[in-house]
Amino acid sequence: MIVVTGATGQLGRLVIEQLLEKLPAQQIVAAVRSPDKAADLKALGVQVRQADYNQPATLDSALQGAEKVLLVSSSEVGKRLPQHQAVIDAAQRAGTALLVYTSLLHADRSPLALGEEHAGTERYLQASGVPFVVLRNGWYTENYAAGIPTALQLGSLYGAAGEGRISSASRADYAAAAAAVLLTAQPPIGEHIELGGDTSYTLAEFAAEAARLTGQPLPYVDLPQADYQAALLKAGLPAIYAELLADSDVGAAQGGLFDDSRALSRLIGRPTTPWQQTLASALQG
Repeated sequence: MIVVTGATGQLGRLVIEQLLEKLPAQQIVAAVRSPDKAADLKALGVQVRQADYNQPATLDSALQGAEKVLLVSSSEVGKRLPQHQAVIDAAQRAGTALLVYTSLLHADRSPLALGEEHAGTERYLQASGVPFVVLRNGWYTENYAAGIPTALQLGSLYGAAGEGRISSASRADYAAAAAAVLLTAQPPIGEHIELGGDTSYTLAEFAAEAARLTGQPLPYVDLPQADYQAALLKAGLPAIYAELLADSDVGAAQGGLFDDSRALSRLIGRPTTPWQQTLASALQG
């Protein structure tokens, strides 16, 4: 039995879709904070169990009988380390044979502030004794593609990534990687796998491609971190996310989102989705 946490999130749902292609639905557990949001998964025959990262008691019942667990990292920045630790503790108590964790690219040396909680989780997992595989996911191409319509309205794409190259891939690519590790008979126990797209781009190149696709001019305007953060706040983003996005761009400028190992495409057995394709799909949809 495979338990997927955060199963109603964008990544978790894609992983379950991948698993359903290979496994009977009753062998898959969708562990979710709000089971009522997983009615569609339940209708497919997937087991739905409540699992609140902030309520450890729910985690024991959610992971009961779990042979393998996918710990999809929490979205609650600043609270993630204790939340992840609670899941790891529950997996230990359940005698789980494999825990797969979605971390951040180069988490152990990332210049991004986001890396701190991931690195802490990795250390805790290493010390727990639970057999594990860490998937260090790079950026989702969708992260940048989602901002292009607003950038087109503004007439410029703003950021703070400089000439930093970004090796992003689609969510579906990362979901395929998680499913591949969960389904293999011989998972690479103890490995930390750096995952990124086959090709990379700067934000200036990303903006130029958006301009080509839409026929509208879209220059990239690089800002100092503080100015970009202020612009995000002015656009209505909560302070914590404005700070993290600006920090992440600066981390990208320092190479934090670049990887040319092509480990992701090897793991999923196909090339990663071209970033141009993901951008085109976002602009069409």
